[in-house]
Amino acid sequence: MIRHLLRTGAALAALALTLAAVTAAAASPPPRLTPPKAYYLALGDSIAYGFQTSKALAGLPPDAFNTGYADVFAARLRQLRPPIATVNYSCPGESTTSFRQPCIWKASGHALHNDYPGSQLDAALAFLAAHRGTVSPITLSLNGNDANDFLQTCPPGDLACIQASAPAAIAAYQTRLTSILRLLRALAPDAEIIVVGAYDPNLGAFAFADPLFTQLNQAQRAAAATVRARFADPFPVFNPQGDPGAETTAICTLTLLCSQADGHPSDTGYRALASIVWAASGYASLR
Repeated sequence: MIRHLLRTGAALAALALTLAAVTAAAASPPPRLTPPKAYYLALGDSIAYGFQTSKALAGLPPDAFNTGYADVFAARLRQLRPPIATVNYSCPGESTTSFRQPCIWKASGHALHNDYPGSQLDAALAFLAAHRGTVSPITLSLNGNDANDFLQTCPPGDLACIQASAPAAIAAYQTRLTSILRLLRALAPDAEIIVVGAYDPNLGAFAFADPLFTQLNQAQRAAAATVRARFADPFPVFNPQGDPGAETTAICTLTLLCSQADGHPSDTGYRALASIVWAASGYASLR
């Protein structure tokens, strides 16, 4: 069980934020609201892709992965701006490190929602450069595979190693995430950028893992604040606190973990995640 701690669909754990990150988040001005434009750009990992393992094992094409949060969020965007087009460059298996490298999902013979050569970062920057001033919002979910990489540095089940190694790992992760966000912001200075945070799928280990996810989401929020981005926090919905039974029910309902041993969101979970992203966007105030 512990080897799966913080795995797919989750995010990199940390014991605490640095004082500098907390100060930066507190000092940053609140994000300004930019209405949807001509394009919605979805970036990130399997969560942005709308991934579900059963569909992948069945060999279904990308258009069958159409119940993800990006799909539901895009439908809501079209209610505000019907002509808006969605460009989804997400790559299952992506991390903040591989984001700068060719997509491993494509390299393994699978198809993307919207194809591109090279890295997802290069594709995103090229798209923003070619469509200056016409892209908003941008969503980004990158965390679960960074967690997987981090866990590989510790022996299976070694919680002491996780605790000892997490501070340096979270600092390096936050640096990489902030660098990516700054590059996106430089080419989309007035776009809405929404960073999608993490939930904890670790049934039976909530007492250990929940505090780590809380700290992680605070770190992602701080990274987002450095570029005036918004943060969509799924933790309160996926991991309601105070009643372990209710938290277990939420994870079993909002992910496929209990029914299919898959930590990715269920269709219900993806709809919930889309609602969280929608709320973070502030677009409800435009209706």
